[in-house]
Amino acid sequence: MTRFPFRFDPAFRPVLALLGVRPATAWVAVTDRDLLIRYGPWRLRTDRENVTAVELSGPYRWWRVIGPHLSMADRGASFGSSTAGGICLRFRVPVPAIVPGGRPRHPAATVTVADPLALARLLAVPDLS
Repeated sequence: MTRFPFRFDPAFRPVLALLGVRPATAWVAVTDRDLLIRYGPWRLRTDRENVTAVELSGPYRWWRVIGPHLSMADRGASFGSSTAGGICLRFRVPVPAIVPGGRPRHPAATVTVADPLALARLLAVPDLS
């Protein structure tokens, strides 16, 4: 298993800690079979094969990324702790993440890990076209 910690901007650490999001509770783990995102009390788990694309993104405006978010544009989930940048993971089959109960399902997730390029390289998806 390879674990990628989230990058935390110092200004947002106190607010995120109130939500239960701290360095000890925020990471992305990748195994041979699974992708697991833990962001405080929020979780996203899917088969690694469900990841169809990875895209580096950012920098971000703080109000669009800090905390758990649902994108109104594409219904993707965002788990942000830094405005510096992150990675968007696209899924073949949408997955639950933001709200308990399995709905809505998200076709993508953005995470602000400390080393988004390393995560992108590990999850690199072969061109399927």
